[in-house]
Amino acid sequence: MEEQSRALESLPLVGERRDVLAGERGPEGEGPEIDLALSGTVFFDIVLTGLNAPPAPGTEVGAQGMGSCPGGVANLAVAASRLGLRTAVAAAFGEDVYGDFAWETLGRQEKVDLSASKRFPDWHSPFTVSLAWKGDRGMVTHEHPPPEPVERLAEALPQARAAFVGLSPGGPVPEWAARQAEGGARIFADVGWDDSQTWCSSVLDQLDHCYAFMPNAIEAMSYTRTGSPSSALSALADRVPVAVVTDGPRGALAVDQSTGETAEAEGVVLEGVDTTGAGDVFGAAFIVGTLAAWPLERRLRFANLCAALSVQHTGGSLSAPGWADVAAWWGGVRGGAAGEGYGFLSELVPMEWMPTDRRRASATIGLRA
Repeated sequence: MEEQSRALESLPLVGERRDVLAGERGPEGEGPEIDLALSGTVFFDIVLTGLNAPPAPGTEVGAQGMGSCPGGVANLAVAASRLGLRTAVAAAFGEDVYGDFAWETLGRQEKVDLSASKRFPDWHSPFTVSLAWKGDRGMVTHEHPPPEPVERLAEALPQARAAFVGLSPGGPVPEWAARQAEGGARIFADVGWDDSQTWCSSVLDQLDHCYAFMPNAIEAMSYTRTGSPSSALSALADRVPVAVVTDGPRGALAVDQSTGETAEAEGVVLEGVDTTGAGDVFGAAFIVGTLAAWPLERRLRFANLCAALSVQHTGGSLSAPGWADVAAWWGGVRGGAAGEGYGFLSELVPMEWMPTDRRRASATIGLRA
């Protein structure tokens, strides 16, 4: 059991930072210094994995693994940073132990720019407990509104090449994102689950201000009132230059009207521990490929792979793969059927990047050697 627990709590590998946009950058001082700007809530996540079933009232169940990490908007921010994007986040942080952990992890360890973020005394950090079982998870969250709205904090975000927003009913694209777009940023958008299940069409009206939209299949079909992922994609392609519909292990399909491409890529199926944050990892990887001007099918394949690699580890943000994780997978499948369609990785991950036994920081708060 102890060996199995260690496997469940394994961490992504350490890899060198690779700047996939090196060829897109001008001389120093020209063009945006930040590649991706985000704003939202950073949660302190505790993730319990390997449950046989969720607890019923009056019962107690055991978990085979656990980890703690920054969650919420941190999931996409860390995923993008580990893949080489210069990433900036505007968020509120408490001056409690949870806030200390999240601030240190994002700013120092994961190299995320927190210059637009702010810490607040006498305000405790938002908190989530995630229970993972049978390939899915359930979550319990507790939070209070921050003393200063994150939309106001986001006004201080540096100009970026791209910005990511979560769309919601009843309002326009956030003003900070609109200003980023005016400065030349491409707006990538996703949407959260609609608890009311009314799937208000006003969400799609916001796509007029977006460059790309990346919902999952259920969300896409629900908002477009269609019966299949492909039909939903066709409807979304009429509203936004780049439309992507993700379908879990089945893969993803997309249309890029700016290049005239249509593509579909099967998912990469790997043994999973925790699916938390897999959608955020997909989004980050797709943004990386788009900013690097990769062909659409390559973007989908890369995003599918990164999402699949992430579910092998505990937690959302700290399960995001780095380049050594990609290299390790490619080294294991190169030349075989599982690696078909991924030959482009040979250019991205030279084999000298094959990992060592070094690991990233432990996803356990306050662990001392």
